Amino acid sequence: MGLRIWGRLSSINVQKVVWTARELELPFERIDAGGAFGGNRTPEYLRMNPNGKIPVIDDDGFVLWESNAIVRYLAARHGAGALWPSDLRQRADADRWMDWQATELTPAMRNAFMQLVRAAPEKRSQALIDESNAATEALMTILDEHLAGRHFICAQQFTVADIAVGAAAHRWFGLPQPHLPRPNVEGWYRRLMTRPAAAGVLTLPVT
Repeated sequence: MGLRIWGRLSSINVQKVVWTARELELPFERIDAGGAFGGNRTPEYLRMNPNGKIPVIDDDGFVLWESNAIVRYLAARHGAGALWPSDLRQRADADRWMDWQATELTPAMRNAFMQLVRAAPEKRSQALIDESNAATEALMTILDEHLAGRHFICAQQFTVADIAVGAAAHRWFGLPQPHLPRPNVEGWYRRLMTRPAAAGVLTLPVT
């Protein structure tokens, strides 16, 4: 059966999983689901993920949901020692930044994204945008300081942390508004964009 991935590629969480599979050079089939494609509330889909969200994978009969869990699983199974560091402390470092993306960075930018990308111009709330931007810029300061002198989030090694945080950074930089200068984040993001596995994933417009 191989690896199957359910989810539309415009989703940040699906992007993480597809990017990981491509970094690992895994053959996979992706099935559009969620958003305008629908299909994620059918009885068949809900049997795979009772939350009705994307992505979901089926890896030779093993069904898994939650994007960061999927990224960790694929990297541990197929990229141990590379995407998934062998050293316990390096792995914990990568894990920490993945959790930071999920619990801090992405939630902080959510309102800016929803207002600037999803809401009609006449229905936008500048107050929500400003609050979201302030929270996100504070987190970008943390990331920029961390990346000083580093090629990637975990020093010089590209890991799952770069995939998770990189997908979120792609969304942030894709919002139609000015951003404060972040030279370390911007240099890191440019390095990510040159990776062949990111082509067709991070090159998508933010929608």
